[in-house]
Amino acid sequence: MNVPQFGQPEPGRSYPDRPAGFVIVPRGDEIAVVRVTFESGGERLDLPGGGLDPGETAPQAAARECGEEAGLKVAVGAEVARADHYFTNEDGSSVNTRGTFFAARLEGEAPELKVEDDHTLEWMTPQEALVRLDRESHVWALAAWLRRARDLR
Repeated sequence: MNVPQFGQPEPGRSYPDRPAGFVIVPRGDEIAVVRVTFESGGERLDLPGGGLDPGETAPQAAARECGEEAGLKVAVGAEVARADHYFTNEDGSSVNTRGTFFAARLEGEAPELKVEDDHTLEWMTPQEALVRLDRESHVWALAAWLRRARDLR
């Protein structure tokens, strides 16, 4: 499988691989996104998900992270896309996010799962998200999901 690489590495900076799982969660005509607010000011908009913990699979990480970031319980379905992304975190650490993106079904709100106070759930149309998501890899995966959305629901 040919996995696209997004982002530009900064010369002299190391980008160790970081496997991650993300989900695209529809609700009606909208999808879940998370707004990440930085302590130093600023923010970014992402699909729910994040890095794998030791022993976790990408679908398990995607479901766990969706709960921690957005307070949503989801059933992870079909893989939609894979995309890598050179990424520097707000704390200055850098990784090459090796993302696997999944379609997911919303099972319900689960506010007790939400532990990441700097993440806020928002719902928006996929078309709005295509314009507003910050990471090109997330935009690319959402476009792949849209192309297959009828088959994935």
